[in-house]
Amino acid sequence: MTLTLVVLGPVLVVLTFLSLSLRGPEGDMTGLRGVLLADLVYILTVAALVVRRLTRMIAARRQRSAGSQLHLRLTGVFTGIALIPTVLTAVFATVTINIGLEGWFSDRVRNALGNSLEAAQAYTQEHRDGLTEDARALAGYINVAKRSLFLMSDGDLRQLLAQGQDLVQRGLEEAFVIDGTGEIRARGDRSYLFDFVPIDPAQLAEAESGDVILIEDREINEFRALLKLSAFNDRYLYVTRTVDGEILELLDQTRETSQLYSQLEQDRGRLLFEFGLLYLGFALILILAATWAGLWFAERLSRPVGRLTGAAQRVGQGDLDVRVREESGDDEIAMLGRIFNQMTRQLKGQRDALVETNMQTERRRRLFDSVLGSVTAGVIGLDVEGKIDFMNRSAVRLLGVENDHYGQLLGRIVPEFSHLFERLNSGRTETVQEEIRVARGGRLENLLVRIATRPGTDGMSEGYVVAFDDVTELVSAQRMAAWGDVARRIAHEIKNPLTPIQLSAERVKRRFSRELDEESATKLGELTDVIVRQTNDLRRIVDEFSQFARMPEPERHRGDLAGLLRETVTLQRAALDPVKIDDRIPPGKIIAEFDQTMMGQAFTNLIKNAGEAIETRTEKTDDPFEKTVAVTLDDSDPACLEIRIADTGIGLPQDRARLFEPYVTTRDKGTGLGLPIVKKIIEEHGGTLELVDAQADATGHHGAEAVIRLPRIEEV
Repeated sequence: MTLTLVVLGPVLVVLTFLSLSLRGPEGDMTGLRGVLLADLVYILTVAALVVRRLTRMIAARRQRSAGSQLHLRLTGVFTGIALIPTVLTAVFATVTINIGLEGWFSDRVRNALGNSLEAAQAYTQEHRDGLTEDARALAGYINVAKRSLFLMSDGDLRQLLAQGQDLVQRGLEEAFVIDGTGEIRARGDRSYLFDFVPIDPAQLAEAESGDVILIEDREINEFRALLKLSAFNDRYLYVTRTVDGEILELLDQTRETSQLYSQLEQDRGRLLFEFGLLYLGFALILILAATWAGLWFAERLSRPVGRLTGAAQRVGQGDLDVRVREESGDDEIAMLGRIFNQMTRQLKGQRDALVETNMQTERRRRLFDSVLGSVTAGVIGLDVEGKIDFMNRSAVRLLGVENDHYGQLLGRIVPEFSHLFERLNSGRTETVQEEIRVARGGRLENLLVRIATRPGTDGMSEGYVVAFDDVTELVSAQRMAAWGDVARRIAHEIKNPLTPIQLSAERVKRRFSRELDEESATKLGELTDVIVRQTNDLRRIVDEFSQFARMPEPERHRGDLAGLLRETVTLQRAALDPVKIDDRIPPGKIIAEFDQTMMGQAFTNLIKNAGEAIETRTEKTDDPFEKTVAVTLDDSDPACLEIRIADTGIGLPQDRARLFEPYVTTRDKGTGLGLPIVKKIIEEHGGTLELVDAQADATGHHGAEAVIRLPRIEEV
């Protein structure tokens, strides 16, 4: 197809030239038309093919495909070789013909025709201007009369039209007054009905603007003017004037002669255009043929390179299934295609193996993360330098660290573990274990930490594993159990001799006070009173020991927990004065199952502790502050009831977890058994007790807040 199109181009050029040369002045145009049609079909066909190919080449060039640049260069060379000489020849021929036709036209003839045409147009324009002036004058006369005479009939209008026609008479043959429908309402002198020519409605609409509408009727040698009368709602002035028909005919002849001359002068450009178009057609045929040949030749050279480049691009994007068509032969291009296909097959096999290995590794990693993420113990992975490369959720929660801990040294993130890690590195053992106390978020926690070396495949250490768990509750439970056992033993050993000691002291007082003098008896009474008072104090301490050691089982009954809390607040108001108790207990009953005595004891103890904390702050600071204890009962949660007792007192210590241990107190007069007993009461009821920082007051100080959560039972 390419060979046929390339050869057919010059053949069509020769046939077209022969068809133009052989036809005479009156020759048949059928053969020439057929050849020109064949030329047009050839141009459109080859142009469409070239545009289609160029579009593909430009798209490939934008995609930076190999071979497209070479393709464009070769096509440009062939097109330039055909384009430059052909265009130069067409320009030279057009200029030559233009110089030959320049002598056919004379400036004298052009000027004469122009003067004649101007004279005839001046005559016509004079009649137009005169008719326009007369029409405006007559219309003005009628408008003035109408404004002076408000009511005017059509008969009055006819007389007024005749008078005005005589006053402005300068060749006006007829004068009419018509309405918007074109009907005559009044006629002037010598204005007869059979001479009236109906008016086009479009002309009436055009006259609404107030301009004079001129109508030229060359068939009867007459000019007519149409003008709206502004003083009337629906009246128009319609006048005519007769012109010289011979002058109008001369004007038409002069105009036709001028148009003929202009046509002849325009034909010169058309002739030049036709010759230029003919040369351009020849050039276009040859250029398209040469371009198509260049495209074909360039494609033969750049096709294998383009295929390889496209395949290489797809390989770069990750498609290793691509293959190129292997050319026949033993040249370099054919060998390059075979080597490329072999390379992609090897790469695909290696990548599939790597993907499978990566998938197995990813599955193992996900399983590892899932297992470590679900355990409650904290786990930290370290590299050989002691930098963190893994930390599960429990470790983050227990240590309270930020998310940007990866890559940081263990001693920087958790300084409490530093000495244990250094001991592992300095010793010969592979595992070290120790119980470490860590303070985080105002709480002191006991962590059982174990650091072990992580051996690699070659026997050398490739990192470390840190595992730890929160044993704070376990340590607290052990201490509580130990203190309970101690309390039982102390209560048993001390309580038995207390009563004989008290009775003996009272008996000594009664027996010897009568035999001694008054001063000695008084002294003896004071000594025996001291013995009795100290005995009572010891009995109170022993009772608290006994109560803590053998807390009775709560006898739960359904009752109003809100009412019990309100009663406790009412009893403590007078005891805590001047401390203010802010009651935030909702009205109505809130039903729950509890032991009224034990729960009342717990509420009383917590409110009393809040008041004593405010008293302690008052003793230690002179700055004024608001002395308030807020008691809140929240029943919005359908699962539990929440009681909050907050104060503005001295606040909580850093090691607030030890406050629930027996005999641990921050007050000078406290025994350290109140909070452990309260905690035990709440836990016996299935609830929890937590000590947190209260909301800051106006001075920015944080008091203490006890949060009690009890299971809720809805009232039936």
